[in-house]
Amino acid sequence: MINVKTPDEIELMRESCRIVKETLDFVGKNIRAGMTTKEVDELVYRYITSCGAIPSSLGYCGYPASSCVSVNEVVVHGIPSDRIIVDGDIVSVDITAEKNGFNGDAARTFLIGDVSEEKKRLVKVTEECFFKAIEGLQAGVPLYDIGYAVQTHAEANGYGVVRALVGHGIGREMHEDPSVPNYGKKGAGMRLKAGMTICIEPMINMGTYKVDFNRDGWTVTTADGKPSAHYENTVLIKEDGVEILTL
Repeated sequence: MINVKTPDEIELMRESCRIVKETLDFVGKNIRAGMTTKEVDELVYRYITSCGAIPSSLGYCGYPASSCVSVNEVVVHGIPSDRIIVDGDIVSVDITAEKNGFNGDAARTFLIGDVSEEKKRLVKVTEECFFKAIEGLQAGVPLYDIGYAVQTHAEANGYGVVRALVGHGIGREMHEDPSVPNYGKKGAGMRLKAGMTICIEPMINMGTYKVDFNRDGWTVTTADGKPSAHYENTVLIKEDGVEILTL
């Protein structure tokens, strides 16, 4: 069931999305080589709670942390741990915050120290995939046009587009309908409606699109061990365009 938000609900979502954006900015200013991924998660918890919000992932289906911190070959859902971040790593941090009953969700991939040109390009193209996806996006556009745009740009650059994980609707729940794939046929799928709020989140691999699900029940890694990047924003669909609520 698609939840179209009222103007009042959208205002509440703007607040939670602002907190998510500011939290990621805070992480970006403080993340560095030598930190553990658990220490990054502590930054996230401290900032979100200082804003009077709740980290939505903490306890979600038993998830033990306030964020997902995914290093290099970890695509998404990296559980914060004693893993030390080293110079040359790329680290994606994915967070969701709830305030006033509504969620905001976003992810960024951070460059740590002296990162290879290969990894820099992967991170750059992954972000570009998001912005390609929202070009011309508005009410009435078919849902799978989003994935078509992501897939076309990523594969043109020689990268693999993760298929086993997708974006999603968001609002009172962290994950709502519809699912928002990063691949698809142009012109297919439901027509987007004004007032829908969705998370568009390209997950792009340097090599194969295939992934492995680890035994911990959360961590997803690339099947070939090559790096992956992740970029996500919460987006409001409007009659004449979109508003990126977490940017």
